[in-house]
Amino acid sequence: MEGMATDPSNIEEVREITDLYHHLLAAWNARDASGMAALFHDDGSVVGFDGSQMNGRAAISAELGDIFAKYPTAAFVGLIREIRSLGTEGVLLSAGAGMVPRDLTDINPALNAIQSLVAVRLPSGVWRIALFQNTPAAYHGRPELSEKLTEELRAEVQRLHSNPHAHSQPYTAS
Repeated sequence: MEGMATDPSNIEEVREITDLYHHLLAAWNARDASGMAALFHDDGSVVGFDGSQMNGRAAISAELGDIFAKYPTAAFVGLIREIRSLGTEGVLLSAGAGMVPRDLTDINPALNAIQSLVAVRLPSGVWRIALFQNTPAAYHGRPELSEKLTEELRAEVQRLHSNPHAHSQPYTAS
């Protein structure tokens, strides 16, 4: 996680939040709607790439199930940029993300995104996602930022291809 700014109180919390994000990407990549929804708080929310909203674990599961049934969704690859505490029971994770269309091995730069994940710690100590937002990384008027993100994501895809047993690997080509 080189270059990632963190400020949670301990390394275990950073690992837990990192794992939560990687499990989210892995569930998307496996096209597992119920597995993805299970990572959310009961009243968690998703704001999709196109601005669509899903509110509540049941709606997230149902709507993602419909998406996975109807569309050959691309696989996510993500680069965590920051993990920041929001008080004692909340955390903000920011990441750059790209998508690799099915049956291809390179990202589609038009689908690059900035992802924000707000997680809350339940009384049991388990972290759940309160909000996940996937915003297009358009960088209007700043093509150098778009190109930089694309190159970083391509390097991550190559790293994952060269090490298929990477810990917490969120991307798998299928």
